[in-house]
Amino acid sequence: MLALNHAGKRFGPRVLFLEADWLIRNQEKTALVGANGTGKSTLMKILAGLETLDYGSIERTRGMSIGYLPQEGLELAGRTVFEECLTVFDELHDMEREIERLAGQMAVLDHEGAEYQSVAERFSLLQDRFHALDGYALDAQVGAVLTGLGFGKEDWARQTGEFSGGWQMRIALAKLLLAKPLLLLLDEPTNHLDLDTRNWLEDYLKNYSFGYILISHDRYFLDVTIDRTVEIWNKRLTVYHGNYSKYLTQKDERREQLMAAYRNQRERIEHLEAFISRFRYQATKARQVQSHIKELEKIERIEVPEEEPVIHFKFPQPPPSGRMVAEAEGLAKSYGPKRVFTGARFTIERGDRIALVGVNGAGKSTMIKLLTGAEMPTSGTIRLGHNVAVEYFAQDQYKVLNPEARMLDDISRAARRVPEVELRSLLGCFLFSGDDVFKPLGVLSGGERNRFALARILVSPSNFLLLDEPTNHLDMRAKDVLLDALAHYSGTVIFVSHDRYFIDRLATRVIEIESGAVTAYEGNYEDYLRRKSALAANASAAAAILSDATRGAEESKDLRLPSSSNGEYADHAHAAPSSSPTILIEGGYDGPDDAPPKKQSRRLNPIRQRQMEDRCRFLEEEIPRVESAIAHTDEELAVYISAAETARLTSLARELRGQLAALTAEWEELMAQLQR
Repeated sequence: MLALNHAGKRFGPRVLFLEADWLIRNQEKTALVGANGTGKSTLMKILAGLETLDYGSIERTRGMSIGYLPQEGLELAGRTVFEECLTVFDELHDMEREIERLAGQMAVLDHEGAEYQSVAERFSLLQDRFHALDGYALDAQVGAVLTGLGFGKEDWARQTGEFSGGWQMRIALAKLLLAKPLLLLLDEPTNHLDLDTRNWLEDYLKNYSFGYILISHDRYFLDVTIDRTVEIWNKRLTVYHGNYSKYLTQKDERREQLMAAYRNQRERIEHLEAFISRFRYQATKARQVQSHIKELEKIERIEVPEEEPVIHFKFPQPPPSGRMVAEAEGLAKSYGPKRVFTGARFTIERGDRIALVGVNGAGKSTMIKLLTGAEMPTSGTIRLGHNVAVEYFAQDQYKVLNPEARMLDDISRAARRVPEVELRSLLGCFLFSGDDVFKPLGVLSGGERNRFALARILVSPSNFLLLDEPTNHLDMRAKDVLLDALAHYSGTVIFVSHDRYFIDRLATRVIEIESGAVTAYEGNYEDYLRRKSALAANASAAAAILSDATRGAEESKDLRLPSSSNGEYADHAHAAPSSSPTILIEGGYDGPDDAPPKKQSRRLNPIRQRQMEDRCRFLEEEIPRVESAIAHTDEELAVYISAAETARLTSLARELRGQLAALTAEWEELMAQLQR
């Protein structure tokens, strides 16, 4: 589908890659990886046709469609969100108009003529293609993708120019996914997505019919979406089969092989050089010396690039807090008529590492600001424990930095006796190397200053860290340094992150903010998802039991229609023929002058008796099922999830108890009749 042949690219005097051969086949799902600065984004632009090679060639299949999403820089304006997404279907709209035009021609042409046959063939061809491209469901396609990417229906009619840069990138991503090119090129597509949206994109890509190439610093995202990894390393492209985790294993094996080959080559070179040096001036060894010199000249030297050192930075441990770090009771927050959450109740204990999760706008950042005291609750209380010192990292933390201060000087003042060599190593992990450390903070971009602000917190932390999106703008190496430091930190952490791998490795608890409710779950993100799935399954099971019970009650109503003459119950579905009485009464009245008998004797019709017995057996099985559903619902009510969930379960329990009362009353009445 697309091929690089002996490709090479320079960036100024520096070579990014050379002699690159890469055959990209149809439907391959590939990650492009490598250290920062190795040329990943540049290579993506080359594949997209936005940049050219300095060496070699690139070949594309004729008619091949390629869609490219850059990291940033896209701006859309002039249309609503929905209209902007529909622009990717301009060709289909043209096709639809032509189909309508051809249909009009066919209506007036002679069906026996050659022109009609030509028009009909074209009409059939276009209609088949239009159906194959699902042309009659374009609005539904747009709605599904926009919903998956987090746009509410109220956003569809808004102008694209009203949205921030992150949401603009979501619109651009929506257009690419709707266009369905043969090759998708996505450079950091998850940068502006929350966890729910990221999960949706994972599923979408796993089911994508064509090929794509991803650049991402999210390990989990890569692991579940790719089956091939291409690495730029040592100025070469190397292909690995399998997902990101398998690539890491294979890379270690390849590096060991390279190092073994390098050591063997060095031994051979040293041996040849020693022989030449020893016997260079002995005539008897001249031929052998010349042979060794020629061999030495022919050796293609193996280059082993310097590996970035693995930094294990440890926090200076803060003074301990009390066991209870923070406690919320009846916590609520609103902005005017907009309610963010209400009735929140939780306790944070020393050593907790809590991930706050929820869709964008759910209130995660608001909760952190309440814990810092930067905002006040609308109602309820938050109480901090003994000796708790709060440190807050905001998404726009760079705004509080001194723009005149030099980077190294500023972090040194905060470091509390950390040696300069360690500080420079730490800054290197956060992508500040060489003379960068002497730059004034004011010349850095917002993302760079945020990376520096995070590094600054690491060198002098308080005992209660509140981190709002600390993994933004970090590559995998910097995330590993942060993760390792937080794992060995003795204080308490509450953090917001959209990186699944980071959350799974760090979180010991998860607090979810959803639809105004705040719910705490024990364990990491995987445990949280399992618990959510179990709750959903239990709710479905309870609903199914309720549905069965409702059907049973409806069946009983059909079965138990009272007869107007004697008050007994007739079975509509299985009644005996009308000529046969349902119930025979012996010794009845002969007329108004007869005295009533002292005793009446009743005998059930055998058919009716069998029907009533069958119904009793059904009720005897149904009643325990409803009782079990009630017990299950009561157990669910014992665990607080949210106010909305409690209301739903309470309503369900009330309905089930009503069903139980009706079924029990029916069973008792039938048993009384059978025992007469």
